[in-house]
Amino acid sequence: MDTVKNAANTVSETAQQAVSGTSKEANKQVAKDSDASLGTRASAAKDALGDKASESKHDAKAETHKQAL
Repeated sequence: MDTVKNAANTVSETAQQAVSGTSKEANKQVAKDSDASLGTRASAAKDALGDKASESKHDAKAETHKQAL
């Protein structure tokens, strides 16, 4: 039963990692957009940092679940 649970958790964490990575890249593009206001660019840069942290967290959790298989 634990194997099934760990497999499901690995898939879930990997999916969440992918979502965070996609969001991070989108925010990086907004932060680089010279047509966007300074406030928008700063907010996007801050969000990209948060997304990177989330992406790393989900990667570590997925790896932990994967090792438990």
